[in-house]
Amino acid sequence: MAFSPKGVLIIMVVTDPIADLLTRIRNALTAKHDGCVVPHSKIKLSIVEILKEEGYIADYQVVEQGSFKSIHIKFKYGKKYERVITNLKRISKPGLRVYCGHEELPKVLDGLGVAIISTSKGVMCDRTARSRKVGGEVLCYVW
Repeated sequence: MAFSPKGVLIIMVVTDPIADLLTRIRNALTAKHDGCVVPHSKIKLSIVEILKEEGYIADYQVVEQGSFKSIHIKFKYGKKYERVITNLKRISKPGLRVYCGHEELPKVLDGLGVAIISTSKGVMCDRTARSRKVGGEVLCYVW
């Protein structure tokens, strides 16, 4: 959302909301912000929940502002203010979907990173999908 010089609300159309989420997080981390705000959706909330469970972010909160919801993400930094999330990479894109069975699920940096998978049982990390023996669409890598 943005405002024009005349104060008219402009709603921006995002064709790839997951890439938008990852880009907002990447840009805020590069600028060493304490957190960032992203528009709410179920898939974005699932990804942020996995980032929290895996220890990549400190916390998140869903905030309602009138009829709009947003996700406020608080980042986690090391002792010398180094980033916990080194990088995020979008794998499956709207123009080219990437699917894997549970046998060929990727290991990011030999298990140091995490792949986020959208399965028929919900969005989960690669370790959980491997243990439940479900495959699906590889959304992104985080390390």
